[in-house]
Amino acid sequence: MRLTEAEFAALVEQALAGIPKSFAPYLKDVVVDVEPLPDRRTCLRMGLRDRRALLGLYHGVPLPDRSVEHSGRLPDRITIYQRNIERVCRTPDDVVTQVRKTVLHEVGHHFGLDEHDLDELGYR
Repeated sequence: MRLTEAEFAALVEQALAGIPKSFAPYLKDVVVDVEPLPDRRTCLRMGLRDRRALLGLYHGVPLPDRSVEHSGRLPDRITIYQRNIERVCRTPDDVVTQVRKTVLHEVGHHFGLDEHDLDELGYR
C-alpha cells in the first residue's frame, strides 16, 4: 500500500482533527511530522534492530512529568513513519485506521500514558 506524501499527511491531519477540542490547548505546542522511516540514530536510541518496527514516536516530556524546569524548551514532537505504516497495511481503510491509531498512541504518550495504558485503550 503506497500513498503520496500529501495523501498520507492529510490522513495524519484528519486523525489530529478527530481529537476532542477540549484537548486542543494541551496539544497546541506539539509539532507533528511525517517521515518516511526512522533514522539509524533513532533506532539505536530506541534499542530497535529493525527500523521497520517503529510506526510513530513521541519526543518530549509527558505533561504529567513537567515542572517549571521544563519551561523554555523546544516544543514536543511526534513523528509518524509513513513507509512503516504502509508496510503493515493491505487496504486504504487499513492505512486510515493505522494512522489514526498511531497518532492517538503518540498523543497518549504526550498525556503521560504508558504502553500498558495504551494497550488497554486499543492503541497499540
